[in-house]
Amino acid sequence: MSELWDGITQAFWLIFTLDADLVEITLRSLQVTLTALLIACLIALPLAAVLSVRRFPFRRITIAVLNALMGLPPVVVGLIVYIFLSRSGPFGVFGILFTPTAMIIAQVIIIVPLIASIAHQSLRDLWAEYHDLLISMNTTQGQRIRTLLWDSRRALLTAALAGFGRGIGEVGAIMVVGGNIDHATRVLTTAIALETGKGNFALALGLGFVLIALAIAVNLTIHWLSHTEREGRW
Repeated sequence: MSELWDGITQAFWLIFTLDADLVEITLRSLQVTLTALLIACLIALPLAAVLSVRRFPFRRITIAVLNALMGLPPVVVGLIVYIFLSRSGPFGVFGILFTPTAMIIAQVIIIVPLIASIAHQSLRDLWAEYHDLLISMNTTQGQRIRTLLWDSRRALLTAALAGFGRGIGEVGAIMVVGGNIDHATRVLTTAIALETGKGNFALALGLGFVLIALAIAVNLTIHWLSHTEREGRW
């Protein structure tokens, strides 16, 4: 127990003094996850809107596949991305394996189904309310999609925050395609695994506290958004 308390004390000291390694790893984690989140939202939100507004062949199958992919094992995603980006793979010529770019690609694949599925549920309910009005106004498909996306922005933000929470805590795929290279691809989750294996519990706990703080902040934000939306105050 004394080692645990010593580690916790040192961890808080590292956070309080803004340890250089701690800050660097945290900023890299935010950079990778926020970039992946932005790209994923640009893909997932329009896709969710199209699935809500349009009726086309295999639409139900597409929705079912998206829901199923929410539980896709991240390490499998990492393996697939690794194969495609390796030297013998079709995209090996770009040389982006073991770079933050590869980590972003893996995170995008992981969080797109989650964001799209959550967003689709909200957009589908809103489309049921707006359907007759928008049809009677003779709006185009693009206008309907833009209207749904704007009027459901609170719910979509909640979906995006859920994607952020999934991405920031990812370790399996990131380890496979990033390689956990110091000062290059090391992020919070991979650094925690490494420092724990090395017995450096102070830095591992410091990184863990930062990760927990980010996760709690995301969950509190989601709770606040859900509460204000139910109360109709925002």
